[in-house]
Amino acid sequence: MALSVNTNQPALIALQNLNRTNDDMQAVQTRINTGEAISTAKDNAAVWSIAQAQRADMSALGAVKMSLDRATSIADVALAAGESVSDLLKLMREKVVAAKDTSLTTTSRQALNADFQGLIKNLNQVLRSATFDGANLLDGSQAADMSFLADADAGQAITLTLQNLSLGGTINTLTATDDILDPVNAAGVLTRLDATLSAVNQAVGNIGTQAKQIDAHNTFVAKLNDVLETGVGNLVDADLAKESARLQALQVKQQLGAQALSIANGAPQIILSLFKGG
Repeated sequence: MALSVNTNQPALIALQNLNRTNDDMQAVQTRINTGEAISTAKDNAAVWSIAQAQRADMSALGAVKMSLDRATSIADVALAAGESVSDLLKLMREKVVAAKDTSLTTTSRQALNADFQGLIKNLNQVLRSATFDGANLLDGSQAADMSFLADADAGQAITLTLQNLSLGGTINTLTATDDILDPVNAAGVLTRLDATLSAVNQAVGNIGTQAKQIDAHNTFVAKLNDVLETGVGNLVDADLAKESARLQALQVKQQLGAQALSIANGAPQIILSLFKGG
């Protein structure tokens, strides 16, 4: 190889190698900083695209879980109120049965009727209070059954069926004007009360069954989200132990490259010795 002060081929080669090492170090540092082997489409377009699609599904599942959490809360409030209604109906039955006693005085019968009317008012208060986020399954205020998101594409839904427990309905046939002031009235109320109690218990049981289904699906959605997150990690996450070892190797390589460049840059100094006087 000819000696020249214009062209220093060893220095050019050393510089190219040093630049390549610096580029590799920058890539390793990016993987360490982000924790991802593939953080942009430039790293691997196909894998990045797959990972982005899965991340979109994960975001959508977040909305699904929010919807199911709301469904759970609405169902829990309805269940608590429905169970309270059932308990009130049992107390009302006690008053009605007592009112069938023909030996009662007028004063005692009026006291029983006052208790009965108070329980009816209490029942109405429970139904009106069974609201979560503006939704009430029990008081007849909803126009239709409530549907909630069940999958990331919003193609499937899970439903909470309305159970109208308000007075004078198909489930609760008692009315606000019912009284037990005489044995005949008490007998008629008892017949409807027994049917109402059975129907209310069935309605509350239906809500409980649907609430259990929602809880099970919510658990599945949470597990599915975890599986998707793991899958994305398998695609794009960096092995930081390997990256740490690679970084140390590149740091040594960088130092050696700098030394090689320094040596190559010093080679033209040899030319000066050729022109020294004898």
